[in-house]
Amino acid sequence: MKKLVIVILPIFLSSIAPQLLFAQGDAAAGQAKSALCATCHGADGNSQLSINPKLAGQNASYLVKQLMDYKSGARANPTMTAMVAALTDQDVLDIAAWYSSQQVSLLGADLETLELGETLYRAGIKDLSVAACSACHSPTGNGNGPAGFPSLSGQHSEYTLLQLRAFRAGERQNDSSAMMRSVVERLTDKELEALASYVSGLN
Repeated sequence: MKKLVIVILPIFLSSIAPQLLFAQGDAAAGQAKSALCATCHGADGNSQLSINPKLAGQNASYLVKQLMDYKSGARANPTMTAMVAALTDQDVLDIAAWYSSQQVSLLGADLETLELGETLYRAGIKDLSVAACSACHSPTGNGNGPAGFPSLSGQHSEYTLLQLRAFRAGERQNDSSAMMRSVVERLTDKELEALASYVSGLN
């Protein structure tokens, strides 16, 4: 039976129940518990609908935080709030362990915006004090599990773009210390589109 120990750093303590800090998730149990999730996110976490995020290969600590944020209302989404309402803390850990153990399928980036997307991702915009995405999400797009930064590699560009726009508009506010909002607030639609496309093929 495969179990995953999930360690979540203090940066996320405000939205995570104390008992989850050093708890174990059971991937096998999570597979069974994720049956309803599979309707939108795919049996292995590779959703077929581009507006629904891929969960396969996502850092477990990030998944736990998002599920708990939906439960608490820190991240607003009526559909997801209803989906997680009945989940126990152990359910959350198990589901996160299952999806994090899966392999994300990669997509292809738009060649027309590839250069702009790569520049933004790897270097940011120095003149505007826009940090490089790779600083938190890693050069390969795999994120930083211990720090709770999500993997972006292979994510649907449409979903990523929706989230970037939501952060920029202040509609999504569950980023620690407004980190994402401060990074994207000065980026144009064209730049957000290039970034979303770039990470869909990043590995």
